[in-house]
Amino acid sequence: MNKSDLIDAMAADAGVTKAAAKKALESFLGNVEGSLKKGNRVSLVGFGSWSVTRRAAREGRNPQTGKTIKIAAKNVVKFKAGSDLQSSVN
Repeated sequence: MNKSDLIDAMAADAGVTKAAAKKALESFLGNVEGSLKKGNRVSLVGFGSWSVTRRAAREGRNPQTGKTIKIAAKNVVKFKAGSDLQSSVN
C-alpha cells in the first residue's frame, strides 16, 4: 500500500473526501515528524511507537574496493510495533 492507496482507504472508511483524508494524513505525518525532530517519542497505544536514537560514528568497508571508510554519526528513527499490531499480523 502506498500513500495514495492509504488516502483512498481512509476516505472510504471515514466517509470523507479524498482531499480531506489527504489533509488529515499529511497533518499526522507532519506532527509525528515535528515531534521526532524535537527529540520526543510518539506513541500510539496498541499500534506502536517511534523514537529517535543516536547512532555513533563508526568505520565501515567499501564492498567494491575493500577500503576502510568513516561513517558519520547520525540520528535514526526507530519504530517498535505495539502488541495489538503485532498480534494482528501473526
